[in-house]
Amino acid sequence: MLFLTVAAPAPGDGAALDNCIARIAGGDQEALAQLYERTRSAVYGFALSILKVPHDAEDVLHDAYLQVWSAAGSYRSQGKPMAWLLTIVRNLSMDLLRRRSRSEALSWEECRDQFADQPAVTPEERILLASLLSSLGDEERQVVTLHALSGLKHREIAALLDLPLPTVLSKYSRALKKLQLSWKEAH
Repeated sequence: MLFLTVAAPAPGDGAALDNCIARIAGGDQEALAQLYERTRSAVYGFALSILKVPHDAEDVLHDAYLQVWSAAGSYRSQGKPMAWLLTIVRNLSMDLLRRRSRSEALSWEECRDQFADQPAVTPEERILLASLLSSLGDEERQVVTLHALSGLKHREIAALLDLPLPTVLSKYSRALKKLQLSWKEAH
């Protein structure tokens, strides 16, 4: 399916991201800019899948990189920099939800805008992607987003979302079936 290859990291990105984080720990602002450019779509998409409010997701996006800047010195590479970054995003998002104790529905336009900075995706494809993703439940959308945008393995997603691996696998499988059905209905 198209959306599964929209922004998945390229092989070897883990080492490049690890390198960026190490340079950030040394105070390299250019490394922070590089990390931001490589990961912002995945970070924003994941925050949006949790918060469902674009403004809140943008706040978490910026707060996450501020936290990366201050915590980079304590980062210990285990070959999973996206998992580390998305854990920060998840924690910030959950803190925000707890503070606000609300969750607003994601509008069709807002979901479509999630993919606005993906040059490989046409406006028509963005509309279709938004429609397809809106057919999923919150956790299903998070699992698919983490796998597709961030390239995380199911085991990593389970750890990040604090869910059992079989639950993540079944949610992913169910989500794919829903997306395939929605895709067939759209065409």
